[in-house]
Amino acid sequence: MDVSSIAAAASANAMAQVQQQTSVAVLKKALDIQEQSALQLLEALPPPVSAPVGTMGGVIDTYA
Repeated sequence: MDVSSIAAAASANAMAQVQQQTSVAVLKKALDIQEQSALQLLEALPPPVSAPVGTMGGVIDTYA
């Protein structure tokens, strides 16, 4: 094994680690953006309207 092949292998290994770290950082940013978008959508929903008690559809007959 000559020195140049060892140096090339070490350089390739370092480059692969940098690429992996970059990929993880980009994924984290994408997930953060997606989380913020989902929260904004949930906050934009109107509050649920509660059905009045005793009206049709408000009570389930479980005896029948």
